[in-house]
Amino acid sequence: MLRILFLTTSHRYDDDRIFHHQAKELIRQGNEVKISSLSSDFEGEIDAVSVKSQNILSATVNVKKAFFQDVINDFEPHCIIASEPLAVIAAKDYNRRTKCKILYDVTEWYPSDRMLAVYSVFLRPLHYVKFSLIQLYAGFLSNGFIFGEKSKRQPLAQVFPFKPQILLPYFPDESLIFESVNELNPRNITLCYTGTFSKDKGIDNFFNAVKSLRKMRPEHTISILLVGSARPGDEDYFERLKTESAVHELKILPPTSLEKFTESIAEADICFDLRPATRENHRCLPIKIFYYAAAGKPLIYTHLKAIGEHLNISKFGFTADPENADEVAERICQYLDDPKLYRKHAQNAVSYYKKDLNWNKISGIFVNFVKQFAPK
Repeated sequence: MLRILFLTTSHRYDDDRIFHHQAKELIRQGNEVKISSLSSDFEGEIDAVSVKSQNILSATVNVKKAFFQDVINDFEPHCIIASEPLAVIAAKDYNRRTKCKILYDVTEWYPSDRMLAVYSVFLRPLHYVKFSLIQLYAGFLSNGFIFGEKSKRQPLAQVFPFKPQILLPYFPDESLIFESVNELNPRNITLCYTGTFSKDKGIDNFFNAVKSLRKMRPEHTISILLVGSARPGDEDYFERLKTESAVHELKILPPTSLEKFTESIAEADICFDLRPATRENHRCLPIKIFYYAAAGKPLIYTHLKAIGEHLNISKFGFTADPENADEVAERICQYLDDPKLYRKHAQNAVSYYKKDLNWNKISGIFVNFVKQFAPK
């Protein structure tokens, strides 16, 4: 039995990928697993997974490293799976004095635009170089890599080509899926957006597409289902978007647990993600695309390079220019004008998930990769 420790700074202890998939799978295979996070408070055990986490993300680097190091020394893991450079660096000393290996699970683009946004425009290039060097140092310290997307392989896979690596997408486990294939009523449609109600996530693009659809099809009944919340400070901006939408029905559900997510969108006919097509977003594969597909929801997404690298979205939805509201509305109209196409895409989504986008298809690859790093 291996003792495996997950370290993450920015992800919660009950994160989709870390807790619900990787940790639970390792537990099912008879291992002892612990998770430590710096962005949420909890200490105890959940579903046989031990957790020790504190919300100290705003603390100094030394405080955060010390917390991780205390967890490491107490648990004495055989293998550490770290999600960010700081987590890798915190495990450095333990790695050097024991046979414990460090696997770097790269799921975020680093450095992100969000990290650089706090600096002045003139200083951002300098900090970009600094953070990039930290990323390379974390790669140097790591014994292997787990990449969430093909685009996240750069630059680590190129700089360290001889280190073991696997590609592990964000495919959902069947236990988290509530399948709800709807029969489309061409005269009455429910459009769904989930997540953070903010401009950088595309909430304005979504509402603009709804406005355009209302102009194109004034005779149709259009309802909106939102699952999530506005960021602090964005409430007035979101209220204005709601007021201007003037749809027949607007339902807002609060953020929900992962276990209940697909159930919360059951009444939705089409799901959307219209985030801006930025350089960073092009490198990121939205996780919810797999949950929408598994639930049987045709979808309309921003045309992102990362999506094209991983799946054939044309089987169960469309991509579009998120800032072209008329184009997005025309995609919706394709379903309104052809319910058979809608039905085909809904059924394809479920079939595609079960055949190719299912966690069971890749869980063995993950477990076998981790076993490679067991003490000899």
